Amino acid sequence: MPQRATKIVATLGPASSDPALLEQMIRAGVNVVRLNFSHGKAQDHIDRAEMVRAAAKRAGVEVAIMADLQGPKIRVGKFADGKVMLEDGAAFVLDAARSEPGDLDGVGLDYKDLPRDVKAGDRLLLNDGLIVLEVTRVAGEAVHTVVVIGGELSNNKGINKQGGGLTAPALTGKDMDDIKTAMGLKADYVAVSFPKTATDMELARQLCQVAAPAGHKPGLIAKIERAEAIPELENILRVSDGIMVARGDLAVEVGNAAVPALQKRMIKLALANDKVVITATQMMESMITNPVPTRAEVSDVANAVLDGTDAVMLSAETAAGKYPLQTIQEMAKICEAAEAADSYELEADFTGKTFDRIDHTIAMGALFTASHLGAKAIVALTDSGSTALWMSRHKVAMPIYAVTSKLSAQRKMALYRNVRPLLMDTSADRDTALQQAEQHLKDRGIVQSGDVYAITCGEPMGTPGGTNMLKICRAQ
Repeated sequence: MPQRATKIVATLGPASSDPALLEQMIRAGVNVVRLNFSHGKAQDHIDRAEMVRAAAKRAGVEVAIMADLQGPKIRVGKFADGKVMLEDGAAFVLDAARSEPGDLDGVGLDYKDLPRDVKAGDRLLLNDGLIVLEVTRVAGEAVHTVVVIGGELSNNKGINKQGGGLTAPALTGKDMDDIKTAMGLKADYVAVSFPKTATDMELARQLCQVAAPAGHKPGLIAKIERAEAIPELENILRVSDGIMVARGDLAVEVGNAAVPALQKRMIKLALANDKVVITATQMMESMITNPVPTRAEVSDVANAVLDGTDAVMLSAETAAGKYPLQTIQEMAKICEAAEAADSYELEADFTGKTFDRIDHTIAMGALFTASHLGAKAIVALTDSGSTALWMSRHKVAMPIYAVTSKLSAQRKMALYRNVRPLLMDTSADRDTALQQAEQHLKDRGIVQSGDVYAITCGEPMGTPGGTNMLKICRAQ
């Protein structure tokens, strides 16, 4: 079991859909596999999920599956020749009523509400901000613009409004169908694209609850990629299980320069609210075509690790790149090196803090005691995974082993920073369960005779939210 605390999310795609390669990637360090619902049909995702489960089983580990919803298609239409070259200063029309293919004068829109969302003076950023158009006037369904920064514009490129303000709902009809598919394959996490408010996430949770098999409760990840989401961050966090720092669309809307500080703020806020956080977009972009990352990419990944992110995510690097396995290997090395150089100031985390729940207090007590004792490990016997989540919000020098009898909890905890989830059927008798847990750890070489470790559990055993005991043990 790797000693790396930071988890790796890898996107599945044509470059990583060979079962043998996927198994190698999981062995190299993939903890969460992302299924991108922007591409493929329902059966494709079902087949890929089965392939992921089979590859993980062969590798002898459990990984989480994250279903990433497409969200609204805020895009231009298609061109007669597939693309056009826009020149600076040229006039260009985005026409919601246009049905024929586009040309140098204009193009149709997948997003039909654009004429009602913009006014003269607004700036539209296309193709991840590489092309900038300024709105000169709106006439009916046609948005007349002048090209500020030109370049090649091809079919179906995305549209962002500088500063935000597009009214497209976070959940489309396609997303609602995709949620049913995701729940059918028992996705451990569902990532919601472009949420603006807590209401978007509450609706997604309701849809998941209706579609999920009995007892299945996926974690909900809010992808922060709209300017409107920034002032609503705390409310969105409150109703989500975590957030994704989705730096691509976010950077286009708020400007590149604002993103690094926002990333740090979002990670800090997520940890403070006991939520998970994924840092995503262009982390190892050059490895789509090159076998090694740039120095800037190494620093980018390392800084996210030092900020305390739960996971770093790969998109096209593993979905369509030339070197998916090497990318995982390089990212794992960067994470391990950054963690080795990190500092631990646990006492500062607790200064002035009070805890109003017994189980939360026990989790914090285990961290504090184990750190001061120099324990070999912290062990949490957990039903839901909450105790392990609370522990993982703080940086400690020793690993957290979460022992659960529930496969769904084991998979969900695959995303938690510094948590190594283990599956084990435990006795209903506390003393027997503690003995079983120690033997489980010894069998895996995690502890040896004489090692000190801290363990938490609850009485009666198997009651969610019932952690009420901390014990310091010396392995027999």
